[in-house]
Amino acid sequence: MAVAARKASATKSKADAKSQAKPLAAPSAPKPANFTREQELDAYRGMLLIRRFEEKAGQLYGMGFIGGFCHLYIGQEAVVTGMKMALIEGDQMITAYRDHGHMLAMDMSPRGVMAELTGRRGGYSRGKGGSMHMFSKEKNFYGGHGIVGAQVSLGTGLAFANRYRGNKNVSLTYFGDGAANQGQVYESFNMASLWKLPVIYVIENNRYAMGTSVTRSSAETDFSQRGVSFRIPGIQVDGMDVRAVKSAAELAVEWCRSGKGPIILEMQTYRYRGHSMSDPAKYRSKDEVQKMRSEHDPIEQVKARLTAKKWASEDELKAIDKEVRDIVADAAEFAQTDPEPDASELWTDITL
Repeated sequence: MAVAARKASATKSKADAKSQAKPLAAPSAPKPANFTREQELDAYRGMLLIRRFEEKAGQLYGMGFIGGFCHLYIGQEAVVTGMKMALIEGDQMITAYRDHGHMLAMDMSPRGVMAELTGRRGGYSRGKGGSMHMFSKEKNFYGGHGIVGAQVSLGTGLAFANRYRGNKNVSLTYFGDGAANQGQVYESFNMASLWKLPVIYVIENNRYAMGTSVTRSSAETDFSQRGVSFRIPGIQVDGMDVRAVKSAAELAVEWCRSGKGPIILEMQTYRYRGHSMSDPAKYRSKDEVQKMRSEHDPIEQVKARLTAKKWASEDELKAIDKEVRDIVADAAEFAQTDPEPDASELWTDITL
């Protein structure tokens, strides 16, 4: 009888192990959301603010007001805008160095963001962080990180804190196609899956890791499948369509809030500018960039729907653009005239 019991126990253990080895069935990619007029206008205004802000940042960089590195988000605006539309109070966001758009999507002040770019007292890190290192605990934005892939472990930690506290909040952890090849990403995947942490890994696949095409740097170019060996499901999303992003975001946050653990959203997007301001982007043709601009621009898609449905006239859309430009101009003026940090600031926030 003891032998039979041991055999039965061994058989059950094997069955349990086999069951555990099966990956969770990935939910089907949802259809793009049907936006109301108000949602379309909110998305248009939000994406336009990011676009105009980044254009101005590029100008200030060229004029010498912004030093160091500066990575622009132009072309990828639909990703953060659509994701933000699915969040609730307390949900966190963390990302890499292409971060200005994420900050604006999290309702951080354009003045504060631009002032940090120019190294002024009114910046979010009091002028000491620059483009890649800004934070706002008040807005649940945890950076801006310059080390490739470093934020993935930290975003997983935010999710652990949510589970430990027993709240229903979700950590949105953004990284790019290049960072997806970093080792710490997969260590984080393993822990997140083991502990069923409420984290959405948002892979912004803009096709080029710095200047290297994903087809040359990645053996598996379907980034939604990067979590398969860790039993993390993934979905590919049209990251140039804010409606598709919102639908996927709603599915993903519900997946996490219901206790199913992590999920991956691969946002198939595109950056119009170089990797950074020092990148001439000669590794791709002008025709390729122009084709994306003319056929898939996230802002123009919303504009076309608004005018086609007669939800907004050209004059109304121009008025929104002027309002946004005024906000950005005010931020730029503040960022150029706000005082630089006092020399004593060098010693603050440092433990000796």
